[in-house]
Amino acid sequence: MSRWIAAVITGAMVVACTQGVADEPRAGKAEADPRRAMIGVLPALGPHPSLGHHADLFGRFVGAWDADYSFIADDGSVRHSRGEVLFGWILDGYALQDIFLGYPKPGPNEERRMVTGVRFVDPKTDRWTVMFAAPSFAVAIRMEGGAEGDRIVLRGVNDQGDSLRWSFNDIKPNSFIWRGETSHDRGKTWRMDEEHHMTRRNGGRSG
Repeated sequence: MSRWIAAVITGAMVVACTQGVADEPRAGKAEADPRRAMIGVLPALGPHPSLGHHADLFGRFVGAWDADYSFIADDGSVRHSRGEVLFGWILDGYALQDIFLGYPKPGPNEERRMVTGVRFVDPKTDRWTVMFAAPSFAVAIRMEGGAEGDRIVLRGVNDQGDSLRWSFNDIKPNSFIWRGETSHDRGKTWRMDEEHHMTRRNGGRSG
């Protein structure tokens, strides 16, 4: 099974940089845009060899996924939206980056929503760290965790001191469910805030 396709990974990294393509200088032959120099070295074709089998936990998600997002309000009502999730190796294969992208809804003031996470594993402990950033929401969160049975569970704390639990559930080759939960009593009780259903693009693994 080949999980490392440069086109998919590069696409994941440049999804936030799609503006201004037509503005690139053209003097005989196209010149490289220095604003995108970082993008050229960021992706990796696979995990660094030093990670060994530890890379497999999240490495299996590399590729593009169609997303059906569900956001659950305090009154129990659910708001649905569509989007996509992209996973790819970066930083010479020492880390994975994901992008959760929400499509804009019709309207003059609507725009797409985008958040990202950089995750890496310590091979000595098999524990993953995720650095999550949502600049448009002014949110930054650190999560840690790993496999728990047939799930992947990450735990952390938000800026208000509430406990967070993010999990990958019902993981299959071409689908999984992501859940986000919050506890206001240090883990005694949990409330589900988000449940997102992911389906691998084109119905099959990359490659």
